Amino acid sequence: MTMAWYGHLKFGEMKWFGKLGLFSIILISWGIALFEYMFQVPANRIGFHTNGGPFSLIELKVLQETITLVVFSVFTILIFKNESFRWNHFVGFSLLILSVYFIFKK
Repeated sequence: MTMAWYGHLKFGEMKWFGKLGLFSIILISWGIALFEYMFQVPANRIGFHTNGGPFSLIELKVLQETITLVVFSVFTILIFKNESFRWNHFVGFSLLILSVYFIFKK
């Protein structure tokens, strides 16, 4: 989803992509998001405890958000060189990861 939501901001630097209208960019983003949904939806279905998986609904959501945050952080640092990762971001992300610990604590 990171690529679908934010990738087009960087792709605008490409000549051919910069000429596309908003509707075309939306369609491209949907195509990228569809690829992720093809993995995410089955993973949620398989991982949910009602379907035999080990996770509750809350645990699935916290995992998804944490994975998204990690992917977004790496994406931002590698693709958007003008964005900086400051100490307060590190502290905030650390607190979010700590929340994962408490969500999964039995």
